[in-house]
Amino acid sequence: CHLIHYLRLSHHLIVLNYLICTFDKLKSVSSEDIKITDAVFDGVEVRVFEPPAKGDESLKRSVVYIHGGGWALASARTSLYNNLCRIMAESLNAVVVSVEYRLVPEVCFPEQYHDALRATKHFLQPDVLAEYSVDPSRIAISGDSAGGNLAAAVCQQLSKDEDLPVRPKLQALIYPVLQAFDFNTPSYQQNMNMPVLPRYVMINYWIDYINGNYDLAHELLINNHTALNVGRALSFRARLNWTSLLPPSFKKNYKPVVQSTGTAAIVERLPALLDVRAVPLLADDATLARQPRTYVLTCENDVLRDDGAMYAARLERAGVPVTLDHFHDCFHGCMIFTVWPTDFSAGVQTRNSYIKWLDENL
Repeated sequence: CHLIHYLRLSHHLIVLNYLICTFDKLKSVSSEDIKITDAVFDGVEVRVFEPPAKGDESLKRSVVYIHGGGWALASARTSLYNNLCRIMAESLNAVVVSVEYRLVPEVCFPEQYHDALRATKHFLQPDVLAEYSVDPSRIAISGDSAGGNLAAAVCQQLSKDEDLPVRPKLQALIYPVLQAFDFNTPSYQQNMNMPVLPRYVMINYWIDYINGNYDLAHELLINNHTALNVGRALSFRARLNWTSLLPPSFKKNYKPVVQSTGTAAIVERLPALLDVRAVPLLADDATLARQPRTYVLTCENDVLRDDGAMYAARLERAGVPVTLDHFHDCFHGCMIFTVWPTDFSAGVQTRNSYIKWLDENL
């Protein structure tokens, strides 16, 4: 029964994304306010949003934006993300580069990560920044949901690249998905059946992303892949210990779900479950200490709330300046829903707060 359900869901995602990308993709139509062009950065398609030049400035700040959708849905060219990036470019007077990385089922991890990294590194080259009149000292890496995952992973890798001439000043992560270690954090338990992103859908996204089989879904759900007898997982446990990383208002009365005996073969079959490029929350303290000033937006009604909160806590402990922007009455994905017929106040509220932080810090 569970297997049939997951197979139906996977097929549904493929069909849904086909419909989205076939009927909702917008051509790069510029306006008087924003110039919109499609380009290719080191083999990766991107959409670039450029505000008009002002007479009193020579260089602009910039945001590299990576869209969400479970590594499987949406596009930089769909109306929701096209609208978000256009508004960002206008509000911040910034050049916004929206990355059109390849999706499941065409590719799986680590290809989405490689696409995002290649496009970002290409843009960070001094000659490319000069072409777009971007100030190399005022660049942010940002993304929402699965795009927040890719943004965090890219930022970590950039911090390790000693030959990189330009580094991001900021990272801004919007309800990011950052770990597949524990599917029973308080927010996963609290919001397991929450619309938009129930727990079983998030597990399904992970399985598709890391090219796993749906027969593992139940074992992941009960944390059998990170049981106490799974030796490869033991060294990471402290890095995702929500009992010490989350505030009481997030922990509430929920209890940890830790299996004493699980299935070690899962992480052997799916090593990406413990790969920091897929699971940025697993990064060591030394890597976290190298991250730029960070913004993390979380929503109460979201299974991923604690992913973002734990990352913010670990970054802060590593000495990184962090802003955790929590919204008590908002839900996963809300920030892109600002256009009729899905124009929600939660979307405008979160988007305004996010853009305000970028404006003040970038």
